[in-house]
Amino acid sequence: MERGKMAELESLETAAEHERILREIESTVGPTLRSVYDGEEHGRFMEKLEARIRNHDREIEKMCNFHYQGFVDSITELLKVRGEAQKLKHQVTDTNRKLQSEGKELVVAMEELKQCRLQQRNISATVDKLTLCLPVLEMYSKLREQMTSKRHYPALKTLEHLEHTYLPQVSHYRFCKIMVDNIPKLREEIKDVSMSDLKDFLESIRKHSDKIGETAMKQAQQQRNLDNIVSQHPRIGGGKKYKKDVCASSDLEVKNTSPMSEQDSGILDVEDEDDDEEVPGAQDLVDFSPVYRCLHIYSVLGARETFENYYRKQRRKQARLVLQPPSNMHETLDGYRKYFNQIVGFFVVEDHILHTSQGLVNRAYIDELWEMALSKTIAALRTHSSYCSDPNLVLDLKNLIVLFADTLQGYGFPVNQLFDMLLEIRDQYSDTLLKKWSGVFRNILDSDNYSPIPVANEELYKKIIGQFPFQDPELEKQPFPKKFPFSEFVPKVYNQIKEFIYACLKFSEDLHLSSTEVDDMIRKSTNLLLTRMLSNCLQTVIKRRNTGLTELVQIIINTTHLEKSCKFLEEFITNITNVLPETVHTTKLYGTTTFKDARHAAEEEIYTNLNQKIDQFLQLADYDWMAAEPGSKASDYLVDLIAFLRSTFAVFTHLPLLDLFIQWDWSTYLADYGQPTCKYLRVNPTTALILLEKMKDTSRKNNVFAQFRKNERDKQKLIDTVAKQLRSLINSHHL
Repeated sequence: MERGKMAELESLETAAEHERILREIESTVGPTLRSVYDGEEHGRFMEKLEARIRNHDREIEKMCNFHYQGFVDSITELLKVRGEAQKLKHQVTDTNRKLQSEGKELVVAMEELKQCRLQQRNISATVDKLTLCLPVLEMYSKLREQMTSKRHYPALKTLEHLEHTYLPQVSHYRFCKIMVDNIPKLREEIKDVSMSDLKDFLESIRKHSDKIGETAMKQAQQQRNLDNIVSQHPRIGGGKKYKKDVCASSDLEVKNTSPMSEQDSGILDVEDEDDDEEVPGAQDLVDFSPVYRCLHIYSVLGARETFENYYRKQRRKQARLVLQPPSNMHETLDGYRKYFNQIVGFFVVEDHILHTSQGLVNRAYIDELWEMALSKTIAALRTHSSYCSDPNLVLDLKNLIVLFADTLQGYGFPVNQLFDMLLEIRDQYSDTLLKKWSGVFRNILDSDNYSPIPVANEELYKKIIGQFPFQDPELEKQPFPKKFPFSEFVPKVYNQIKEFIYACLKFSEDLHLSSTEVDDMIRKSTNLLLTRMLSNCLQTVIKRRNTGLTELVQIIINTTHLEKSCKFLEEFITNITNVLPETVHTTKLYGTTTFKDARHAAEEEIYTNLNQKIDQFLQLADYDWMAAEPGSKASDYLVDLIAFLRSTFAVFTHLPLLDLFIQWDWSTYLADYGQPTCKYLRVNPTTALILLEKMKDTSRKNNVFAQFRKNERDKQKLIDTVAKQLRSLINSHHL
């Protein structure tokens, strides 16, 4: 077997040597022959070549002859060797046969070993390939599982690892090429699904903005209450305790006539709620994960800008829908509350996105949306609040706007324009209050009996004193039963003026106004109430046809006492606002002018009515103007007229305007004339002089003033003295 291999090797070497020689011949002889055949002396070359061949043949023959014996000897030796070689061949053949027979099993075993080693190499190679492929397949399986479970952002991360780490290691496999081809499709699928989740999220927060805003406003209300408790600083409207103490003794009937009680204006009165209750935040009510997932996915896919533009565009559309108020929003407070809740909910979500999404929205975008929202909200409130005629609803709306502003201010949004708008609504609130209190005053004046209030015991007396600041030592000394000089409308009107002041004060709470601003607002509104509403109501009653002289006299008395009470109203406002009346720019109350004008109108009406009555008596009288002699007694008509005048002037005795003549209080009149606190401020000295002149002319006659005459001579001197002083007073003032 080994010899065969050796022989095979030798033959291969010989063949290689021959090949080499032939290449040399080709490389050397070929060009030579070409040059010969290409030349013109081909015949001569052939002759020389034949001659050269003959020479070489002779030399070969000589050499062969020289070595012939050696050749013969060699042949003989070879023959001998052939015999031995034949024997050796038979021995080798026998040995080979025996070896083949003996090594047959070994060959089979070796063949089996060869196959085993081949299989082992194949298995090892297979394991190595599977080791590379299995992670790829596992990652792909994980990817499909994440896609199925809608874990899109982890799926995208898995896809990135699969594409850049695992697939390049096994890229020559056919299944990997299929995976590579599917990667763009998977990315688009993840992108589409995440966008679908975002759309669902946007729709969800649009529907739940109301609840989110309601929760945020409750949190703001609780925080504000907590701040008030911690700070322990009384508000500008700290007159509530004062109000409670003052009104404790008020008449129940007076309380019931108030258009605004302690129980109104509670929009989110968390004092009635459990303050310890945890109010969930926006992040507790809304799952923001779809936004974050979609943002991360688009960021990884290199389409973050596309996502940001889409999100902002959709939210702008939602903002415009949220800011569109319902047409009937002004009808109830719930309409306003739902409108505010939706706006707050929208911006709470955007604020949360701003602080958690790392640039999905920025401050400039939020500010732009807020500016749009602020302008639209203010415009909507101006429009809808103008329809409201109920001061309770306006006050509740104001409290709701304040809470709305405080809530958004807590999230960093500027709300100064809202508070500026509240000052506009304050004017509207004042108008609605004036209209409502005008009706209250009309009801009080229409239901009054225009008779002095009778009191039968000390309890009733103190009740009236608690309602109206009245002091009269003479009346206090009188035994029960006794009467106050004024009728019931005096304490009722006085308390309603205070209720109006409280109503004005309620609106000023939480508006961040200074004490001076609150005081100025209250005083201006109260002046309008007195000079416009109450004055008109009094003028209407005075000018009414069915208002008698008794009622007019009582109105004069009532307005006199209300005029005196104006200083107590000044003190009342001062106690509430803590702004002294002497402060610069403090508005003064014009109540005294109102009551003086009403009293003047009543006096004019009394004068007119009295003249009309006298004219009627004279027109009804039937006199014999052509009688030759006067009658022995007065006419019946004249007697009736005198009786009427007696009863009428008996009613006038209740007027302090008349104490000047009845009690002859000229010293007080002359001493106090021209002062604002003058007791007889409305008595014109010219009119008083005319009356004195008439008294002087008629003092000698028996007329209605006879009851005032004691000593005619002394009375005449007094009249002359007073008339002289009045003339001097008139002349000094004319100069």
